[in-house]
Amino acid sequence: MQDAGEADTGEGDDLFQGVNESAGEGIFANRELLNIDHVPDENRIVGRDKHIRELANELGPAVTGSPPNSVILYGKTGSGKSLVANHVMERAREEAQRRGNRLATVTVDCAQAKGEADTVQTIADSVNGPSSGVKVPTRGISTNEYYNRLWGILDQEYDAALITLDEVDQLGDDNVLMILSRAREAGKVDVPIGIVSISNKVNFREQMTERVKSSLGHNEFIFDPYDGEQLRQILEYRKDAFQDDVLEPGVIPKTAALAAQRHGDARKAIRLLRHAGDYAKNNDLDRVTEDHLELAQEQAEVERLKELIAGLPPHSKYVLYALANLTSDTREDEDWFRTTVIYDVYRKVCETRGTDHLTTDTIRGLLNELAFLEVTESNQEHGGMGKGTYKEHRLLWDPSVVFKMDPNPAQVDVDR
Repeated sequence: MQDAGEADTGEGDDLFQGVNESAGEGIFANRELLNIDHVPDENRIVGRDKHIRELANELGPAVTGSPPNSVILYGKTGSGKSLVANHVMERAREEAQRRGNRLATVTVDCAQAKGEADTVQTIADSVNGPSSGVKVPTRGISTNEYYNRLWGILDQEYDAALITLDEVDQLGDDNVLMILSRAREAGKVDVPIGIVSISNKVNFREQMTERVKSSLGHNEFIFDPYDGEQLRQILEYRKDAFQDDVLEPGVIPKTAALAAQRHGDARKAIRLLRHAGDYAKNNDLDRVTEDHLELAQEQAEVERLKELIAGLPPHSKYVLYALANLTSDTREDEDWFRTTVIYDVYRKVCETRGTDHLTTDTIRGLLNELAFLEVTESNQEHGGMGKGTYKEHRLLWDPSVVFKMDPNPAQVDVDR
């Protein structure tokens, strides 16, 4: 048996011959640059200088240990909100350290957090250090105890804290915002805390309680979608991901133009470019051409949809399959469906999955979540005198994209 760490000089496994240390011989030089979570260098952040300065002005006092302002960042997915927040927080942490102050910085993806306790546990664990003597277990203690341990860590280890709650609207309520924003005022902690709330929903503030609105103030920044030229520049800065002379000259301009026309989403643009490279690599081609973009577009959409619904329960996907079946089985002008119709097809989907179906009320809630994520759209309709009201829903994605999320998609007989 080969010892751990000992190099194998054999021929290797044919199954993995295409995998190499350069992350894609012939096409990619550094594929990591095309990962969505890759944070570019300061001089590669495009079109957000004004937002960076404004956010730094609000959070700046934290570098001296003084109370920073809390801020809400709005904008569509891929408009640079998280990028700017993380960039400013990291520079603030470094500047605080230069001045001899200890600044805690942490970002929580609320779409992945499982409620309030998980969110606070993530914050406490992220800022904890071996010198604190505080343990932050993943489970087994109450939400209140997680808060108490967070306060203890902050008071002992830091002079100020900046906490970013990304996709904060996914938390379901504003308990975390209320407690964090009022912690110092309530005497829970001596350290000033600044909160950066990030949401894709421009009306998110209206969902807050008045107390939380008062605590957060009125510091709100809107991030507009990137235009074609900005997207082109963003992609040019990622060109190092490819080997020299692999990209045909028109690939980046076309990728930027497609993204600008459809959504202005930098993440989608980067993802599309990456999939075009993957297509060339997987088909043993030595160039990435404009034609590859069209071939890669659907796979990019599939990945984006998977990302959107990743935190939802399995039955949300079954509801999505029901809507996809209905949409693909009807004419283009008949794409709105009543909840009861969706529910009937959803039950058939559950049968193909060998699982029990949920109640109609539960499915209504799942449809509301899908509409909130802009995967579907909902309308309240009035049936006329004596017929009451009902809801209709439609799919905002092509059914083929939904079906391709799964190697064994639930395509059923609609039989309407």
